[in-house]
Amino acid sequence: MAVRSTFAGLNTMYRGVSTNRLSLETVGHNMTNASAPGYSRQRVNQAATMADEVYTTAGQQYVGTGTDALSIKRARDIYADKQFWRENSTLNYYETRRKNYEKLEVVFKDNDKTGIQEAMADFYKSWVDMSKEASTTSQRVAILEKAGVLCDRIHKAGKQLQDQIKSEYADLRLNVTKVNELTSQIVELNRAIMSREAAGGSANDLRDARDNLADELAQYMNVSVNEDKASGMYTIVSNGVSMVNGITKLNLTLGPKDADGKVVGIPNKDYGVTDYNIEIDGTGVLFDPLTGKLKAKQDSIAEDKGYMDNLANMAAFLMTTFNDQHQQGIGMDQNRTTGLNFFGDQNTLYQFQHNAVTGENSVRSTAYAGGLTNTQTVVGGKVHVNVTGTGTATNDTLKGYRLIDALRINQKLTAPDGERLIASAAWEVDPANNPVKNGTADGEVAVLLSTLLNQGDASRTVANCATGESSLFNYYNNAMTKLGVDASACQTLQKQQEDVLEQVSQWRTETAGVNWDEELTNMIMFQQGYSACSRCLTTMDEMLDKLINSTGVVGR
Repeated sequence: MAVRSTFAGLNTMYRGVSTNRLSLETVGHNMTNASAPGYSRQRVNQAATMADEVYTTAGQQYVGTGTDALSIKRARDIYADKQFWRENSTLNYYETRRKNYEKLEVVFKDNDKTGIQEAMADFYKSWVDMSKEASTTSQRVAILEKAGVLCDRIHKAGKQLQDQIKSEYADLRLNVTKVNELTSQIVELNRAIMSREAAGGSANDLRDARDNLADELAQYMNVSVNEDKASGMYTIVSNGVSMVNGITKLNLTLGPKDADGKVVGIPNKDYGVTDYNIEIDGTGVLFDPLTGKLKAKQDSIAEDKGYMDNLANMAAFLMTTFNDQHQQGIGMDQNRTTGLNFFGDQNTLYQFQHNAVTGENSVRSTAYAGGLTNTQTVVGGKVHVNVTGTGTATNDTLKGYRLIDALRINQKLTAPDGERLIASAAWEVDPANNPVKNGTADGEVAVLLSTLLNQGDASRTVANCATGESSLFNYYNNAMTKLGVDASACQTLQKQQEDVLEQVSQWRTETAGVNWDEELTNMIMFQQGYSACSRCLTTMDEMLDKLINSTGVVGR
């Protein structure tokens, strides 16, 4: 019969003591990191060691030799992680967009009587008042004051939008830098994990750190994370671009760049800003993050430009449609001046332009060195004033912020006694069907101008009017209604996405989170196991001591 080693029992108990101690220490590690962000609980995987063969009268038997720790693994659900990264990216997209909507609502804040809507209402009312008392100087001065306030409000909103776009680009630059820092750290952790796990262990804490970085990276862009089973390294792909591939990575940058590699961007004179693309560094290839903070910044910039275009359309309406109507009237000055711009430069003609292909609106500004002249013709019993220019013409195309900035009251009207040049009366036709100046300042043109501000006209279209068939009031209110609806919808989507992410986070926590009750139970179990194995080891030691030191002593 085979005889096991004399010290086999000691080895068995030693393994029990060692394994229980390692398990107890792992429990302590879990408990101390219970509140650490992104920590995954760990456990010691135990297995029975190879049994010894012994022979008895009943034949060959196997006697256990105890237990051993095979590995220390962290609890992690990769499927929950993948869904978390996807939903986290979407949530941060909506959060970033919502913040931009909040800024837009501050720009167009009308409930404190200091917004554009209030200025438009006062401007409209001033024309209504003058239509009733066209000869009153105070009414004319009031029109200029209210027009100046309206111009200032539109200028202020346009400047705020311009500053907001610049701020978004500054944030975009910081976000791109942060993405590059995160991918660099993931590469370093890939390298460290591969090195430490080369002997077969699992670098659990390093893996947690890497997953935390992946969580943070998912805030900025769409990410797809895959692990190479052989090396344990991550490959991170965003929209088909391998941002991280083991120990190599790609950097993002803002572009375009010049020949010396300096970021120069794309100067955009229409909006008074410099536009930038997100590019893969060193290639000039454009990068689309699909979602996350980076995409939200790009979309927010486009939306801010859209609202600046709305302001530009309002300025275009005033400098073209409104000016055209004002030119048809006659002032109450001695010369009964006619054909005068109310907004813009006196020597400049403003013509609305619409690009049917791109949908962009602009104003063609033609300045004449010799100034403007006018002639009167009778069309269908109505007098029409034809304004033309003389001398050298200088053309320019105004849109975006440049168009907003060009909106100002004609300097002739703001000069001393300039209020008398404001058109109120309309031309008349004499018995011979010739146009004659109305000498009564009857306020007919003032009525038409106030109507332009407050009433739409189906004969106007997007092709010939900056506000289409809408009045200036309705155009602005429609834009503000859209802003409110979009902001509310974004807030709702964010709330829904928060609920989705919370569910996914709970799913992850159920697997990876530290449960105090479970850990305390394990602590007691491993403590008792450690104590029992130690007690058994002591007992076996006493038996061996008796065997070694007492056997054969009898008879001495």
